[in-house]
Amino acid sequence: MALFLSENDVQQVLTATMAIEAVESAHRDLSLGLAQDTPRARTRLPQTVLHILHGALPAQGVLGYKAYTSNRSGNRFYVHLFDAVSGSHIAVVEADFMGMMRTGAASGVAARALARPGARVAGVFGAGWQAEGHVRALCAALPLERIKVFARNAERVADFCRRMGEATGVAVEPAATPEATVLGSDLVGTVTTAAEPLFDAAWLEPGAHINAAGSNALIRRELSEATLKRCDVIVVDSVPAALAEAGDLLPLLEKGRLHARQLVELGDVLTGRAAGRTSDEQITVFESQGMAIQDLAVALRVVATARERGLGTEVPLQ
Repeated sequence: MALFLSENDVQQVLTATMAIEAVESAHRDLSLGLAQDTPRARTRLPQTVLHILHGALPAQGVLGYKAYTSNRSGNRFYVHLFDAVSGSHIAVVEADFMGMMRTGAASGVAARALARPGARVAGVFGAGWQAEGHVRALCAALPLERIKVFARNAERVADFCRRMGEATGVAVEPAATPEATVLGSDLVGTVTTAAEPLFDAAWLEPGAHINAAGSNALIRRELSEATLKRCDVIVVDSVPAALAEAGDLLPLLEKGRLHARQLVELGDVLTGRAAGRTSDEQITVFESQGMAIQDLAVALRVVATARERGLGTEVPLQ
């Protein structure tokens, strides 16, 4: 029998701290050769797209996949966990909230590894569903004192800031302009579906760290070429995923102004196999595409905690 967890079940147990620990473990395993990850594949129909990511964390005892469909009527996310030894079904997890939290957690892990010591102020572009996970994770990862948020809908931003301030205990406030979002920020986060760069490279403070989480297709760009040229270290969740989907990086790679060998995987920074930030003045960036092993690691911990609390429903899957 496998355990089925609904969105409500997941929301009762999953915290930003849990998600950060899980995602970090997945990246460490990948760096140490203890994980396998296959970049996202998509099947496209005129009205609906199916997306699948799969991988394995044998050191943590699991393998599995996340499948989701996107349609004008909405998105539907499920993670399937299997035992790495027996192949038996462990769980099926509704994964909208979980995916939002794991995406944010990757930015939290990167910020903790790459932001300069003493970082206290963040500027975030975006006030949607994914931006919520981003803000929660940054507050869990670092002792932030202030977060400035910019998005096109002022009313939505005001509501977002109120909710996130209450949830995190950090001062979360609207920013009047993109420039105000970036100036004076130790960290800059981009969590949007933008097709054009969100800010001017000249606005970045020396020593800033950027988390770019929204550009996962060639038609999406959050960072300009000038911004990437200012970055001393370009970190990705995985090089294969970045080469397939990183809309910010692909134009530079195609022009030969950036080479794959310059990309550093987050796990290698965490394990010390590659250097991250080496001075307070460097500007660093983390380009996040999303990986199956992140979903698997988070789902594994969610399922274990849910079982301890008696949550979920047993279903006849072998």
